[in-house]
Order: sequence, then structure tokens, then C-alpha cells
Amino acid sequence: MSATINPSPDYRRIATEEACCPPEMLAVYRKLVEEKKVDDPAFNTMFAFYLNSPSARARIINDQLVDLGEKRLAHMQATGIDMQVLTLTSPGVQVMEKADAVAFATYANDWMADGIARHPDRFIGLGACAPQDPVAAAKEIERSVKQLGFRGVVINSHTQGEYLDDPKFWPIFEAAEALDVPIYLHPFTPPKDMSRPFLERGLDGAIFGFSVETGLHMLRIIIAGVFDRFPKLQMILGHTGEALPFWLYRLDYMHNAGVVSKRYESMKPLKRKVSDYLRENVHYTNSGVAWEPSIRFVQDVIGTDRIMYAMDYPYQYAPEEVGILDKMNISAEDKKKFFQTNAERLFKI
Repeated sequence: MSATINPSPDYRRIATEEACCPPEMLAVYRKLVEEKKVDDPAFNTMFAFYLNSPSARARIINDQLVDLGEKRLAHMQATGIDMQVLTLTSPGVQVMEKADAVAFATYANDWMADGIARHPDRFIGLGACAPQDPVAAAKEIERSVKQLGFRGVVINSHTQGEYLDDPKFWPIFEAAEALDVPIYLHPFTPPKDMSRPFLERGLDGAIFGFSVETGLHMLRIIIAGVFDRFPKLQMILGHTGEALPFWLYRLDYMHNAGVVSKRYESMKPLKRKVSDYLRENVHYTNSGVAWEPSIRFVQDVIGTDRIMYAMDYPYQYAPEEVGILDKMNISAEDKKKFFQTNAERLFKI
């Protein structure tokens, strides 16, 4: 199915999950893979392919990730994208050793800020940080927002198998809430101890494993009481919510059953229902899901003020998808929210 892109819509198109990285990061990944420094089969399999495959997809993605200039701008022009929200591609610095990760997060943020400065009307950024050192991460979040002008934070899901629901990582949440910026919880492949059944059928990446792992991560954050501790914190999920909006009823029912039964020491009462946090503390993008039924479902059960457009560039650069979404059978007001004003409000554009 294809559709013509509307050349003069009544809205700006702001794409809210668009990946990039400095060339040096791909060199770091290559070294990590070649020297077998990362004990993570999914990471090693994925980047052995993307860094070495002669396939057109691998070569195009490598080329486009590192470009914050004419190639990217030409693709934006061809698809009517007015602005991209840039994020450091997954897994960012989160597979590196702690000291390297802290240093490279600073470097990557400076590299992105330089690209934004050259085209401030076309790009804004979300800052990277190294959860391996939560205190340093909080400081880098503050620097990226206050000094570099970034509009939020990106965390590429688990950090070497560890999840943000562990209180040792909560300085990251504290910093984001204090600065009034959102955290985009972006996917990564399932960690070592859960990756085998995904890898066996090629399901570890965007086809399924990403959503399973990231949905799990968000539920862990909710169940741990993060939003009770940081009630003003706002987070973002891509891919129409990593399937969580479709589970709202069962999540509420079974969480309540688990609390009442006292089966799990780690499952304590919360101040609100699981679905309340997903409606009030989480925003959503459609990245990689140019499918009206899924988008409309999130609008219906979460709210039209909380779902935004994303292309998932360069991993899913499919110009016809913009035309498909232009033609969604939703009101003009809600379409403008989806493409433009929800992002403007959340990212303070």
C-alpha cells in the first residue's frame, strides 16, 4: 500500500525518534565485536551484521546514521519532515565499560549539538548518558539540557542486563524530573539471559525482541514505584507503546491480584493503577508502525494528546508511509496533534 505525501498539510511534521551517531561510535562497536568484549550474543550478532555485511540495508544505515547534513536533510525534504528529534542510536554507550561510557556520552552529545547548531530549525536533540555511573549520568543530563539545549534524555533500555527500576539508577529519574524533560525509553535487544529463544528464529531485533524487552522494562519501572517517587516524571515509548496499551485491562487486573495475594515480595501496592501511569506518565510515538488501527487504538485508550509521529529514521526510511499517515481517517485537530503540537508541547519546541 502506498499513498502520495500531502505537499501542503495543515500541520508541521515533527519526527520524534530519529537515530544518529558519530562515526567513532561505530568504530568502538567494531572493536567490541572483534575483540569479543561484550558478553551479549544479541549485540554481537546484530553488529557483526551491520558493520560487516555487504547488504544494501547495512551499508545504507551505516552511511545515514553518521550524517547530520545534506543526506539527512534531503530525505527530510523528500518526505515533508520539518524537524527531527535526534537520538543516539541503540545501544548508545550502554555496552561500554563505565569510564569509556561516561566519556563517550559527553563526546556524542557534543557531536550532536554541533550538528543541531548547523541546522537549528531542522533538528533538536535528546541527550545520551551512561547509566553505568548514575551520578555522572545525572550530571550529563543536566549539562546536555542546560548547556547544550537538549529537550530530553534517551536511554536505550537495559544496561548490560540491568534495569532502571533498581534504585541505584534513580538519580537519572531525579535529574529528568527536576529539569522537566522526558526520558525516551528506546529498545535494545534482549539481554544475554533471555536472548536465546529470540536469536534462534531471528526475533531478537525490531520484529519482536525490541518490544518485548522494552515493554518489560517499562513495567518494571512502574511496578517498582518509580512514578510514585517521581510523580511529575514523563517518559516516552515508541512503536505505539511496545504493545502495552493493548494490555491495559489485564495489567490492572493481574497487578491487583498479585498485590492482594502477596505472592511476590517485590510487588507492593501502588498509589494508582498500572494503566493510570501508562496514561499519565508516558507518551508514545508510532515509530516504525505506519498503521492506522494501531495509532487510533493508542489515541482511543491513552488519549490523543499523548501519541506523536516518528519515522524511525534511518532504520525505516519508507517515504510512502508518510502519505499513508497523512490520509488517516482522524479529525484535523487530532492529526495536527499527532504530527505537530504534541511534540511541540512535550519537547518545548
